[in-house]
Amino acid sequence: MKQPRSQQRGSPRDCPSAQPPKKDVELILVKEQNGVQYTSSSLLEPGSCGAAAPQRETWGKKIDFLLSVIGFSVDLANVWRFPYLCYKNGGGAFLIPYILFLIIAGMPLFYMELALGQYNREGAATVWKICPLFKGVGYAVILIALYVGFYYNVIIAWSLYYLFASFTMEELPWTKCGNLWNSQNCTDPKRTNGSTFIFGPYSKYKVTPAAEFYERRVLHLHESHGIQDVGLPRWQLTLCLLVVVIVLFFSLWKGVKTSGKVVWITATLPYVVLSVLLIHGLTLPGAYDGIKAYLNIDFRRLKEPTVWIDAATQIFYSLGAGFGVLIAFASYNKFDNNCYRDALMTSTINCVTSFISGFAIFSILGYMAHEYKVKIQDVATEGPGLVFILYPEAISTLNGSTFWAVVFFIMLLSLGIDSSMGGMEAVITGLADDFQILKIHRKLFTLGVCIATFLLALFCITNGGIYVLTLLDTFAAGTSILFAVLMEAIGVSWFYGVDRFSEDIQEMMGFKPGLYWRLCWKFVSPAFLLFVVIVSVINFKPLTYDEYVFPSWANTVGWVVASSSMILVPAYIVYKLLKVQGTFKQRIAYCITPENEHHLVTQGNVRQFKLQHWLTI
Repeated sequence: MKQPRSQQRGSPRDCPSAQPPKKDVELILVKEQNGVQYTSSSLLEPGSCGAAAPQRETWGKKIDFLLSVIGFSVDLANVWRFPYLCYKNGGGAFLIPYILFLIIAGMPLFYMELALGQYNREGAATVWKICPLFKGVGYAVILIALYVGFYYNVIIAWSLYYLFASFTMEELPWTKCGNLWNSQNCTDPKRTNGSTFIFGPYSKYKVTPAAEFYERRVLHLHESHGIQDVGLPRWQLTLCLLVVVIVLFFSLWKGVKTSGKVVWITATLPYVVLSVLLIHGLTLPGAYDGIKAYLNIDFRRLKEPTVWIDAATQIFYSLGAGFGVLIAFASYNKFDNNCYRDALMTSTINCVTSFISGFAIFSILGYMAHEYKVKIQDVATEGPGLVFILYPEAISTLNGSTFWAVVFFIMLLSLGIDSSMGGMEAVITGLADDFQILKIHRKLFTLGVCIATFLLALFCITNGGIYVLTLLDTFAAGTSILFAVLMEAIGVSWFYGVDRFSEDIQEMMGFKPGLYWRLCWKFVSPAFLLFVVIVSVINFKPLTYDEYVFPSWANTVGWVVASSSMILVPAYIVYKLLKVQGTFKQRIAYCITPENEHHLVTQGNVRQFKLQHWLTI
């Protein structure tokens, strides 16, 4: 009796509790040589799952998985990047390339990772038993996720610092000048007509009380002369970072059973807060002008290649494919879960959230432009400058400003926490599945990852820490993550084969992916990723932070960081080819054949050596 291919790979369905009695086959490993597994078969009595099919932990409820995926993909970038990109690139016209890339590349990649993780029930590294040559891709994305954790937790710590500072019976601390941290040049924009003293966009004017609170009180940036002068960690931010890491540890230490409950709060709270901020923002004077600027349709901008480039990169980073998180999350699903529906729903929710958040952001920016009598383009910006300077400054002018500040920074905290949880889960699951000793001692391993993340993040909370953070943000998950996902798409679609991947999906859900999805996986998605990789390299510009230009050696260090993950892909290919014994052709055969089919190599039946394998869709 033939066993389903999923069970041959050691990724079985959960043993059914109410199935008609039937006998299964237990495959017992007798000998392994050059990766070839010789097995003998024996019949199992009904109701027995067999020693070869250990059960994997699953999500407590389906909604836990959905909220975890949504919480990971909906992060700070949905609030501080998409609205500005939409405004800058033709308003409503930007949605055309954005939705196009969502359909032809974003959703297919999202669907592919969910199906890959769910079928094989493994993390980002061991999932490559489908094509051992590409296991270095798994290690690369795990390292990238670890790098991101170093600095992403710092941004969450900033949000926590602002939240603590918002609890005051008096006015918010970034409301006016005259504080110990303010410079002599501090200028209160409420006491001056904005148009009379701004030499350039208001968003770049760094002597307002809000800007000085961020750069001089929170970052202490004025005490650093550059990235070569980072100084020591600041104790206030160190405590905030410690709180963040402790929350992450207790959310992850017991696996998806605990993290799946935490996201009930962290994934839903941002939507409640965003709705409250949006409703209130729409009542403010100037809000209509801000939203009008946000949605102003300019089809002429579609002629510019930068608009399409921005749309392509934003859709990729927004959905979060390639970090190993979706694979890790999906690996804890039940075998017959409908991941196709999940992919469509969660990716759509992510993009709709980005669009809706623009209304909340630009209603406030319109209000600021109205109050300071400047143009919308003078206050429109992205990144930390938006959520830690401009938005808090606007909030400080509202009635009940303390309440609105607390609400806003709680939203930022919840947006950041569940995204950071996803990244750390990718690291923990990916390595624990590969090294059994780590899986046995998961709690200790989780603690070790949290401690390592905390210690390395200390470099980002020094006086010059923003320079280190900027370097990591640019290089750690830039070209490197694009390259890793490109290799992932090639490995699954070409070496493993779209037809075989489609059969896996059919085995899980009872239906085969349509021709559209198969064409996207084999041709469109790899072409899209190759395009984005090339563009990211061509458009690279030396690092800057506002007026500060990084020294050339810092850019070199950045490329070393980026290369440290990318080099794992070819390095593992060389390692695997040297490790396997036999002729060169046999080594190639073993390395590109799924582990459960290695016995076919000894028979000379190598699927990838046939032209039909490469032409089949």
